[in-house]
Amino acid sequence: MRSFISVVIVYFLLLLASAALAQETSKNKVVITGVRFAYPLVEKWIKDYKADNPSTEVIIETRTTTDPAKYDLLIEAYEPEKSVKDTRDYLYIGRYALLPVANASSAFAKTYHDKGLTNALIKQLYFHDILADKDKKQEVKVPYTIYTRLQKAGAPVTFAHYFGYEQQNITGKAIAGADEHLIKALLKDSTGVSYGTLGLVYDATTRKPLRGIAILPVDLDDNGRVADSEKIFDDADAVIARLESEEKSKNIPVEYLHLSLSKVNTNPEALKFLLWVIDHGQNDLHAFGYLKPELRRFEIEKEKFEQRAAAQ
Repeated sequence: MRSFISVVIVYFLLLLASAALAQETSKNKVVITGVRFAYPLVEKWIKDYKADNPSTEVIIETRTTTDPAKYDLLIEAYEPEKSVKDTRDYLYIGRYALLPVANASSAFAKTYHDKGLTNALIKQLYFHDILADKDKKQEVKVPYTIYTRLQKAGAPVTFAHYFGYEQQNITGKAIAGADEHLIKALLKDSTGVSYGTLGLVYDATTRKPLRGIAILPVDLDDNGRVADSEKIFDDADAVIARLESEEKSKNIPVEYLHLSLSKVNTNPEALKFLLWVIDHGQNDLHAFGYLKPELRRFEIEKEKFEQRAAAQ
């Protein structure tokens, strides 16, 4: 009998220890979700943060058609609706740019990698506009197939808004899945044309376009033609430098990438990770194809989160 009681006591002690360990693990766990094209950048942050904070587990819960039921930090690529924005604090950590791309073996790429795309031609190729002047359309003598996203997402929303349209106005084949699936579809179609972030269309090491992809030059000064001096798109760093320079660039949509945390979030580790990103995250932006944020805006948001941490 005593032996049985001893076994029962040990069993319950183990249960209590297990529960305590699970609770402690939960407290030291941060869950991130959001736009998938940002995952490589976030994974780099997690790796570096883990080196400084080995007791904290930071993971990415992959977004599918919906966000996970529970998460701490949300990384997103377009401006949220006011009702959502009122419930979260936002850090606009960096900016991403969108470039027109084509299958490198296509006749379209061979033609327009040299000629480039003007504002009028971009609108003609990518958008369905019943009010457009048909007489002003340019003749495109080579076949092409536009690929775009099926679901609402940051890249197509930003691309469409920049040129004065909505996502549903983008023409062509709508692909389910993430932005990377547009690039995969383009690579499989010898007539494929699409758009993509720098991180998806350039090789992170060589800084050159990915094999099989042609980046199409655009009319950067919007004067109706693409000059040789504007053909900078075979090098990711040249594009980043131009977009971050004081010289204004046209016909390249640029939008913020932001991290957000619930205003009523009770996970101090999530805020701690966010503060680490504020101090260290910008060092990785260029390597992953992002532009740095406007300094004044970033400093204001940094102070906001530092005040929030001090109040805890």
